[in-house]
Amino acid sequence: MSSRQEEKERRKLERIEREHAEAAAAKRKRLLMTAAGALVAVVAVVAIVLAVSSGENDTSGGPSDVNGVPSVAIPARKITNLQEAAKAAGCAVREFPEEGREHIPDNQSFNGYKTNPPTSGTHHQTPAQDGIYTAGTEPAKESWVHTLEHGRIILQYKPGTPKRVIGQLQTLFNEKVKGGPAGYHMVLLQNNTKMPYQVAAVAWRAYIGCNEVNDKTWDALRAFRDTYVDKGPEAVP
Repeated sequence: MSSRQEEKERRKLERIEREHAEAAAAKRKRLLMTAAGALVAVVAVVAIVLAVSSGENDTSGGPSDVNGVPSVAIPARKITNLQEAAKAAGCAVREFPEEGREHIPDNQSFNGYKTNPPTSGTHHQTPAQDGIYTAGTEPAKESWVHTLEHGRIILQYKPGTPKRVIGQLQTLFNEKVKGGPAGYHMVLLQNNTKMPYQVAAVAWRAYIGCNEVNDKTWDALRAFRDTYVDKGPEAVP
């Protein structure tokens, strides 16, 4: 009887120890799951705070990331007169005679333009669409010359231009014009005609070219845009 009683007590103790161990393991698992959930919540809160802060600090007036480059704020407007703004910025404004409006197939090229960047002349049957083009995907010159014919303003920058300047051009692109939406009748692309300027704005029969970019450049480009937008020989909405 004594041996059976001892065996019974031993098994009871083992069962109790096993239950305690299982309870402790379950408690540890619950604690780990709770800690993991808390960590996920903290990460989510931090992400929200960073997103809100980024939005509050964005003074660019346009999308925070377009064309693979963040938009960069530009100075507020001070000069509205085109000639005054161009002189202050050190940019050249030029107008040219029309070079023609002949159409050629979209798969053909034309190398007879007399200005650089081109401002009129023979062009593709299909015009380039409004918008921002990622560097390296810009439409052929013959396509965007057709776009000029429709009264568009094309902002252009030389290959190798710093990303900060491209970001500033994006901000200018997104400014509202004539009460229209952001990017109204505008195109932004990397120049593909080896123009001599760092940045330029082109319209039908006219351009403004800037050899360097400074704080006054933006008023010059704004004034050119306001003067020449929708001035092409074909009014296309």
